[in-house]
Amino acid sequence: MVSHSVWIVGTSRSGKTARLVEQFCSWVQPEKQLTESFYTKKPGRKKGVRIPEFLYLKQTEPGVLVLAANDDNRRVLGDIIVTSTLGKYPVRAKTPLGFFQDEVILFWPLLINSLSLMAQFPVRLRPETEQELATKLWRPQLDEEILRIAGVNESRLVRRILDLLQLAAYSGVRCEDIAQILARGLGDNTTTLEPEFLASLLLDWRNWCLERGLLTYGIITELYSQYLLSDRNYQQHLTKRYQAVLADDVDDYPSVARLLFELLLDQGAVGAFSYNPDGAVRLGLGADPNYLEGLAERCRVEILIGPPSESLGEKLTKQMVELVTEPMALLSLPKMVHSIQTTSRAQLLRQTAEVIANTIQSQQVQAEEVAIIAPGLDAIARYTLVEILIKQNILVESLNDQRPLVSSPVIRALLTMLALVYPGSGRLVDRDAVAEMLVVLSRKQQPPENSSRLTDAINPVSSDIDPVRAGLIADYCFVPHPDRPNLLPVSTFERWDRIGYAATTAYNEILQWLEQQRSQQELRLIPSPISLLDRAIQRFLWNGSNLPYEQLAALRELLETAQHYWEIDTRLRQIAPDETTPHTTIIEFIQLLRRGTITANPYPVRPIGGARRAVTLATIFQYRSSRRSHRWHFWLDAGSPLWAKGGAATLFGAPFFLRDRLGEPWTAEDEKLAEEQRLRRILTDLLSRVSERVYLCHSDLAVNGQEQLGPLLPLVNTCVTHSVI
Repeated sequence: MVSHSVWIVGTSRSGKTARLVEQFCSWVQPEKQLTESFYTKKPGRKKGVRIPEFLYLKQTEPGVLVLAANDDNRRVLGDIIVTSTLGKYPVRAKTPLGFFQDEVILFWPLLINSLSLMAQFPVRLRPETEQELATKLWRPQLDEEILRIAGVNESRLVRRILDLLQLAAYSGVRCEDIAQILARGLGDNTTTLEPEFLASLLLDWRNWCLERGLLTYGIITELYSQYLLSDRNYQQHLTKRYQAVLADDVDDYPSVARLLFELLLDQGAVGAFSYNPDGAVRLGLGADPNYLEGLAERCRVEILIGPPSESLGEKLTKQMVELVTEPMALLSLPKMVHSIQTTSRAQLLRQTAEVIANTIQSQQVQAEEVAIIAPGLDAIARYTLVEILIKQNILVESLNDQRPLVSSPVIRALLTMLALVYPGSGRLVDRDAVAEMLVVLSRKQQPPENSSRLTDAINPVSSDIDPVRAGLIADYCFVPHPDRPNLLPVSTFERWDRIGYAATTAYNEILQWLEQQRSQQELRLIPSPISLLDRAIQRFLWNGSNLPYEQLAALRELLETAQHYWEIDTRLRQIAPDETTPHTTIIEFIQLLRRGTITANPYPVRPIGGARRAVTLATIFQYRSSRRSHRWHFWLDAGSPLWAKGGAATLFGAPFFLRDRLGEPWTAEDEKLAEEQRLRRILTDLLSRVSERVYLCHSDLAVNGQEQLGPLLPLVNTCVTHSVI
């Protein structure tokens, strides 16, 4: 029997997504390539008239589930489908984890009955809140001896343990079975904690969360795979809602996604799946490409040709892979591969930025056609590249720039303001923080046209209170106090006339506003700290102006984070009123942000409007996940050993939870083979995404002064004759 489901195999940029959309159109538009086998008679129709089954279903409900590997790809795929069908056929486009979350929340009453949970609406925990609460729960058991055995600090250990629950859930393993799998995988390894101890912590954590209606990604996935998918009532609802599934880049999906697909296919649904053998970007982070590939046996396989002819994939992949795997091979790279080589990394960053600026200014290439890709981007590299290029009037777009929220001066100023208004937070305020707050809150209104990062860099927003005057005011007018720190009138400073009229006026306005908020807080007229943050933003930052996108994103993320934090706090105080107080919650919130655990990445994560003419700056992982392509690539730190890691650290225990080797030990030979395969996939993927030129940017010494002897060094040595230096 011929399967109606389709398994589309192809390398990067081979047209897999376009083929998926074409398949979708054939389901909902019979005039476009719908085969005779899809037609069936339906009751109430004229005799002899055949209509496509999916068109019939579309008249009652969407019936098609569309999945993508990550949220950015999901929005792109959803937009393509809507455009291709003129918006006539609404579909449900989700990521696998987003779909699991929606289903668990939608069918929460079913889970309440089956698990005997308290009847309360579930609340999802963000990763940073998850870690903080788990740390509080486990702290009595994580003593110094445990941390010594683990060899990491408390924060890293908590994150590592929580990742085990997530990995197990992704692979379809019950929380109760984690100890058994870890025991088999770790064997006699004495450098790690006892598997039974780790599993007991996770069981306590899972039960603690379920009692309070709190959901993490790991708990959501476990509830879905272990309870919902096996429930007959849920299965009936699921198969009625979806008669087709469309999944792009399944090589980045967790194992439990296959359980969902097989259930739908068993119930008569059809599917279209795309698979990239050179993908697997999230391997080691929860993806299981080998297990997902088993779905091909149930589908009609279509193999697409390689990347487009303009890419360098076919021209360079074989040579580069051979040079990397066999360094003694007598091969040379063509002139489309150049190198930038220096002794120190500081020289490398400067010369790389200068080469990019010169080529863009000479119009050899446009800014949006250039990508800088590195295995890891530290703050120094990011700052150096951005600043040099911006001085040359060249914008830089950092993909998924996960800088901590507290790195923004605006966020630090608002946190200082919170500590000044609410009592009990005085130990979190110092002289420097007050001075910075005065500078930020006294900024002049920004003209609407100055809304881009480039314009802000060239014409920085001025403040009525400059840093020097802010320092003087903080020195003489700030009164530290553990409970109620205070700001005195500017006249307290004997030579306050040196402050100037503009700075004095701005300071008095800030002082008056703070006093007003304090009095309202004492009278309980401020509903929550979220309201206070919103008031400060409206009064001092927004003020009718258009904020730069990066600053607006940070402010939105701050408000989203605060709203989430107090929502969780409210839920916890409903269960155990004596565990926390409003003042301790504020202190813990400020400390959480100052530790740098929360990054500015609100929804949507991209500016509204057309794409900016900017150089792309990304790590290997970020660039491959975004599925972008460019004319020119600059591979930064080409001699770094991190190229074999793919630019993303593999989670602890990830190999133990792969379905084809569940619980098997992970040896040094396995690690070596995995790194070779990962490096081969990286080279193949990146070369498929560049069409004209590759620069290998290498410095002999790394940031720490050590010599760089990474796996790409043979490539650098081979193309030395084409150096641009």
